[in-house]
This record gives sequence, structure tokens and C-alpha cells, in this order.
Amino acid sequence: MTRTAPLEQDVLLLTDTDGTEIAVPARRSARARRMLLRVDPVRGGPELVLPAGVKVETAEPFARENLGWLRARLAHLPARVRFADGAIVPILGRDHLIRHRPDQRGGVWRLEDPDGSVELHVSGGGEHLPRRLTDFLKAEARKAIMPLARDYAADLDRRVGRVTVRDTATRWGSCTARGDLSFSWRLVLAPEAVLDYVVAHEAAHLVEMNHSDRFWRLVERLMPDYRRHRAWLKRHGAKLHAYG
Repeated sequence: MTRTAPLEQDVLLLTDTDGTEIAVPARRSARARRMLLRVDPVRGGPELVLPAGVKVETAEPFARENLGWLRARLAHLPARVRFADGAIVPILGRDHLIRHRPDQRGGVWRLEDPDGSVELHVSGGGEHLPRRLTDFLKAEARKAIMPLARDYAADLDRRVGRVTVRDTATRWGSCTARGDLSFSWRLVLAPEAVLDYVVAHEAAHLVEMNHSDRFWRLVERLMPDYRRHRAWLKRHGAKLHAYG
């Protein structure tokens, strides 16, 4: 059985065979030429993309037909890891235990124990912890990425323009024709060599704005074992979006 929520809510409610109800938000896109059912790894849920002018109720048969596919994809989504006291966050391949310190000041700081374990202490009210930790991780990503970008550009006899760190949903990095580079801050949650690979990848675009054989030879010149790190990102990249 499938029923449609009130149209103004732009949500399709699908009832699975076991009675589980799945809410599928709908989004209209002027660029969409057909209906698309997808799983958004950033939001951690399904999404129905509709061409402009298409009503949600019109998409009901399409969504119902693909309910099995949607159920399987949702089951394979990585579990979300909220930024909270006691959670573990990997930073450049090393696990960090979050400790909330509401009685302290100083933002976020690391504390390494003699046994080699690392804690991230976050001060202030609990309601501010996710934002403060995210800001800290963005800064850590920037510190790791900036020197790499400049060094790789110099190796290719190019100059980097502006380097920005953002929370991008679909790309780990990008390069403009002006030489500006942009990266997802979530790369700091990956092993260091994976972040290194993405920076090398975007630096190679300073020379080749494509993915030709020449481009991949440039990437290999900068990082001979890049294939291993690219494969890691394809396998585990969705999990990086599950943090926060």
C-alpha cells in the first residue's frame, strides 16, 4: 500500500511490505528531465527529484515500483555518528574520542594519553558542541590541505589561486579555470593518504581540466600509488558524510 502525504508537504509516504513507513521528500529541479529516486548520503535518507511542474502524486507508481531498490540502498547507508560526548571521530586516520567539557573554556583541544589514545575536548554548552567541533575539523582540514596544494602546484609549475574548504555534497574537490581549488572538509576524516590523493587530483587539473590519460599520468607522477587511495574513497566515502 502506498499513500501520498498532503501535496503542500512535498513528501511521498511509502509503506513497505512489513508495514514500515518511509517518508520520501520530493524536490523539483528545473534541470531534471525525468523522475529520479535517489539516496542522499549527506542527509542520510531518500529523495525524489521531479521535473518542474510534476506533481508528487504523479510519481507514486514510479516510487512504488522502485521501493525494493530504495530499501536495499537505505539498509547499506552507514550509521550516523553524531558529534557528542563519547563519540569517536577519525582525523587523518587516527581515532579521537570526543569529551564534552562544559566547565572549561578554550574551544576545542587535543589531549593525548600515555597509552597513545587521543581525546578531543570541547568546551561550552552541549548545544554548541557540534558546531564547535565542525569548525575545529574545518580548520584541521585547511591546515592539512593548504601546504599540499601549493607544493603539488609547484611540482607542476603552476600557481594555485584561492583555496577554500567547504561541506560539499557531491564532490571531494574541484578546480576552476582560474586555478581556484575547493575541497570538502570531510577529507580530514579520511586517512591522510586519501586526503593527499584528492589534493593531488585537483592540482593536476591546474594543467589538465579533464580526466584524460594525460591527466591521470600527472596524478600518478604526483602520487604513484593513487589508485589505492581512490579506491578507498569510492568504498568508504559515504561514511565520511555520516559524521556530524
